[in-house]
Amino acid sequence: MAQEIEKKFLVKEGTNIDKLGNAVEITQGYLSSVKERTVRIRIKGDKGFLTIKGIGNASGASRYEFEKEITIEEAKELLELCEKPILSKTRTNVKVGNHIFEVDKFLLENEGLIVAEVELGDENEAFEKPEWLGKEVTGDVKYYNSMLLKNPYKNWK
Repeated sequence: MAQEIEKKFLVKEGTNIDKLGNAVEITQGYLSSVKERTVRIRIKGDKGFLTIKGIGNASGASRYEFEKEITIEEAKELLELCEKPILSKTRTNVKVGNHIFEVDKFLLENEGLIVAEVELGDENEAFEKPEWLGKEVTGDVKYYNSMLLKNPYKNWK
């Protein structure tokens, strides 16, 4: 079984994400967004992906993940079957020390939300925290991409 271990953080207000690196556009939808399993279709740049994730552990940092690259045509076709709305964001990969932070700047219904994730080998692995990293939100389900479809960031205020 493939395990995904990651920690999730908000990005501090005023951080200019565009200066951290080159962003790629991501469009994604969910064939299933129940908490026991999510089945996601993603178009990232010019590639398509099918991803299945299991329920997280107690901390929310670790869960089963299966990902397979599919053709862009298959991804577009499957996005038509996904729950609505479809999620849009840009992703910038930022190298900090020995780790890569994936910084997602959400668009449309979730505009204003910027989240950074770092993948780890285990939950206790040490990593360098850049100055733009804010509050940790690992395990807070409202920040899960699948939940942002049901309760978008614009409704939080």
